[in-house]
Amino acid sequence: MTGRILIRLLGIGLCAGLYGCAATTLSVDEPPKVAASQPAGAALLVPFEKVVLENGATLMLARKADVPLVALSARLRGGAVTDDPERSGLASLTASLLEKGAAGRSAREFADAAADVGGYIGSAAGRESAQVSAEFLAEDTALMIEMVLDMLIEPRLPEDEFEKLRTRSIESIKAARDGDPRSLMGLYGAAWLFGDHVYGRAAGGRENTLAAITHEDVLAHHRDYYGSDRLVIAVVGDIDTARVRALLESRLASWPRARSALPVVPAKSAVRGRRVLLVDKPDATQSYFWMGNIGVSARHEPRAALDVANTLFGGRFTSMLNTALRIESGLTYGASSRLTKYAEAGSVAISSYTATESTVAAMDLARDTLTRFHTLTPSEKMLDSARNYLRGQHPLGYETARQMAGHLSLLAFYGRDRAYEDGYDAAVAAVDAQAMARVIDTVYPTVDDLVTVVIGNADAIRDELTRYGEVVEMPITQPAFSP
Repeated sequence: MTGRILIRLLGIGLCAGLYGCAATTLSVDEPPKVAASQPAGAALLVPFEKVVLENGATLMLARKADVPLVALSARLRGGAVTDDPERSGLASLTASLLEKGAAGRSAREFADAAADVGGYIGSAAGRESAQVSAEFLAEDTALMIEMVLDMLIEPRLPEDEFEKLRTRSIESIKAARDGDPRSLMGLYGAAWLFGDHVYGRAAGGRENTLAAITHEDVLAHHRDYYGSDRLVIAVVGDIDTARVRALLESRLASWPRARSALPVVPAKSAVRGRRVLLVDKPDATQSYFWMGNIGVSARHEPRAALDVANTLFGGRFTSMLNTALRIESGLTYGASSRLTKYAEAGSVAISSYTATESTVAAMDLARDTLTRFHTLTPSEKMLDSARNYLRGQHPLGYETARQMAGHLSLLAFYGRDRAYEDGYDAAVAAVDAQAMARVIDTVYPTVDDLVTVVIGNADAIRDELTRYGEVVEMPITQPAFSP
């Protein structure tokens, strides 16, 4: 390892498919000309080649030679939406096991092969995809591609590693229930909002569903849902794109399509009226609350206007929510709003926490802030602040090969063109008060249509919560995220 650099990378993605690997289409996507009304430097993506193979796989290849590194982002369409409700967490366990040995390498040998050259490979699964990411020195590009494709096509999925990972996953959920449950708020919120819908299931599983998963289930999941037709791979860095394309094509040609069809995910309608889930944690000295409803999908437009609106409402430290609940009242250390987007509409939600005795005061203030948001007429100064914040932050996500690979894999995953990224700055700059008002009215719920979850000491807050709707109660020890 002399002279090597240890490189870390967050996970990214895979998505469309392959089957015989001769390319059916090839395009070189050049940066668009910047219109006179656009600020200089509006193009964020590097020039890239998009290659669609005969078996459906999509390759996104870009040379970025400012540093001698290469990053890979793979995304395999599927993820937690393929899980049986009684075995939620199966896709997550399977994806996490990909890095525990593949082809001719054991788990230890696989880890050593990456570490010995200062590289990194990681895998995980989200709601709608299994993901693999890697980053190596440019001279080790061939090794990186070999190892990633071994993971996807020939993972060992060892039983001993499966047992350890399943146990660790169960224990981590139990630890969150016993300690600080903030990491569970989104899971309770999604389950209470979506109910039996696939988006209501915990992508990482629950204690009882994880316990029900067998090693054979993992082997079957890989056999049924992994295949060439589900894959998108983006490779960005100091590369010879023709060589990388040849390496990918030569290996992917023999990988067949997945055996099982992906489930059709129906859209979920917004909830009308108010309802409350109280999760009893008797030893809690704080109350953790989540309020929301159905939001928008990843295809939602206008994206820029929604981002400006959410920045003002709860997307930064000086937002309306955080100013009201933290800066001015001191009721919490933080309050925010978040939009979770999937192929179909996800959620839009407020979340925060406060001392048990101030539960109602904090929740009332959050609800009052939502009401004020719906009647907000932002000044030009407010709009400028939000627009400039986004325009300053957004380009920071396109600086490295790792970031660029992630954007390219998602671009192909959702079938977007480069204008989605490169036009963002100009779109944000053009957002006005009318555009923002439209997205507030259409996306954000009012206080009359709020789905609410509160985790806290039920005996101390139960009676007061009835003001927010009919209260349903469950203990935090129950191995589920909804009654």
